[in-house]
Amino acid sequence: MYQRKIGSREVGAIGLGCMNLSHAYGYPPAKEDAVRLLHHAYDIGVRHFDTAALYGFGNNERLVGESLGDRRNDIYLASKCGMTGVDGVRVIDGRPESLMKTIEDSLRHLQTDHIDLYYLHRWDKSVPIEDSMGALSEMVKQGKVGALGLSEVSADTLRKAHAVHPVAAVQTEYSLWTRNAEIAVLDACRELGVAFVAFSPLARGFLSGGVEGPEQMAEKDIRRGMPRFQEPNYTANQALFWQFTELANEAGCYPGQLALNWLLQQGDNIIPIPGTRSLDHLEQNRRAGEINIDPTILARAGELINLGSVSGERYPSATQAEIDTEEF
Repeated sequence: MYQRKIGSREVGAIGLGCMNLSHAYGYPPAKEDAVRLLHHAYDIGVRHFDTAALYGFGNNERLVGESLGDRRNDIYLASKCGMTGVDGVRVIDGRPESLMKTIEDSLRHLQTDHIDLYYLHRWDKSVPIEDSMGALSEMVKQGKVGALGLSEVSADTLRKAHAVHPVAAVQTEYSLWTRNAEIAVLDACRELGVAFVAFSPLARGFLSGGVEGPEQMAEKDIRRGMPRFQEPNYTANQALFWQFTELANEAGCYPGQLALNWLLQQGDNIIPIPGTRSLDHLEQNRRAGEINIDPTILARAGELINLGSVSGERYPSATQAEIDTEEF
């Protein structure tokens, strides 16, 4: 896999988001299946693994730590703080003392004394970003963290944080059907030399064909509450997907590979981290950057699926109010 840079470190152009092995999309897979997928990812060359304190309320970090602990020196390990589970409830808390506790928990769960990239998962708007960033910078001084990142922030917040300590990466949703990053934060990342790590690059599985209709989704699947997966939006978006599949057939690749390849062409600082529970999809995603796709097909993909053609907002209003990203 060809390489891209996060701070001073080179990582593969496509990483692995580990969230759905423990969190968010219905019931998690059996532990042995999750471990098998993480091991297979390593075996086929994936080295950038992304988790968070929130995912499974610590269980995802434990899974990654148990599965990859003996390969720790060979992987690029990323996790997140500032959004955790407290008494079974998701809590956004950017107070320095809370962040310092979370890093200790994360190190223990991940079975390591050092996390390569540590993100502020959400900016707690009741705490100045400079205060949260100050706590994170202290972790760097202590040798517990190698580089710092921010998730779901605006260009303005990125610049404020970067003035306190260099930001190595911004992680935000970015895909054919979510283009908010194009408003300002992508340009800010290029200006400051910050890597852009794209989560949900396959539109939460939609662009790989891995999402059933809302009535078939598990009760705990967070997509049930997202407008794009609710009717009548789902049916309208599904019609777009079938056209997208025809475009992928023309390109000679899988739909998910077309979506990832399009994303990689948007900038050499962009690093997608698709997640999956499927070994087949894992291998397809791994090869997506190695496929040569005609630029005219990539352009047509962007014209087919974009802000104007997709039905529904990406988040319900309550979730949208929690994040700091620019909105169209």
